[in-house]
Amino acid sequence: MLLVITHSQPARQTLRNVCNAHEESGVRRLGRAALLKPTEFGAFLALRLRAKHEGAVQLERTAPLNEFRDVPDAVREAASSYEDRDHASTPYAQFAAGTGHPSPESMRGEEL
Repeated sequence: MLLVITHSQPARQTLRNVCNAHEESGVRRLGRAALLKPTEFGAFLALRLRAKHEGAVQLERTAPLNEFRDVPDAVREAASSYEDRDHASTPYAQFAAGTGHPSPESMRGEEL
């Protein structure tokens, strides 16, 4: 996917216009950002926006997250267990203390 992020009102307006005019090239519009299909035309639209608005448009190439390949089992299990907790107001750090679940600090320091 191609992620287009706009940082000015004129760039946001142009992004809206591009997405409306070329719905087949867009995957999803998210306010000041949009996901475009990873095609040459999607790249053309993204580069056109940056050419028009220069520094007010940021372009990134993204890849879908495969939770089973990219995320450690312990993190997936912790997320699932945390969502099934008894008390919805329990913060994760408190929930994980004294269990085999990773701490927030340990997860913050690890790259996927």
